[in-house]
Amino acid sequence: MRLLIASAAALLAVAFAAPSFAQDDTPTPAPVPTAKPKPGTSAYCQTLKSASSRSSCLKKVSAQAKAAPAPTKTAKAKAKKPTTTATPKQPDSAQLAPPAVAPSSGPVSVPPLPQKTI
Repeated sequence: MRLLIASAAALLAVAFAAPSFAQDDTPTPAPVPTAKPKPGTSAYCQTLKSASSRSSCLKKVSAQAKAAPAPTKTAKAKAKKPTTTATPKQPDSAQLAPPAVAPSSGPVSVPPLPQKTI
């Protein structure tokens, strides 16, 4: 009986204590303002609401990118190093190398399987 009363009292104490933890007065951090994209960029065009204004904005941005002059080559010329043709060229990382052929020296030994585990 004492255990029942003690557990009921503990449950009652927790029930009254829980709302005080939920009403904590610690200030929440202020939300960080997001930077707005600058006009004349494709990110700005994506923020527009109508599809027609978005597509016309993207066309303007792509036209400006094409109209920008390409950087000119500098007058300084680099001296070329003599290349040797004896060294084989390394394949690109996207290409697979041909499989290496291992000399077959007979059957491959396989260890025996375990009999039974406990």
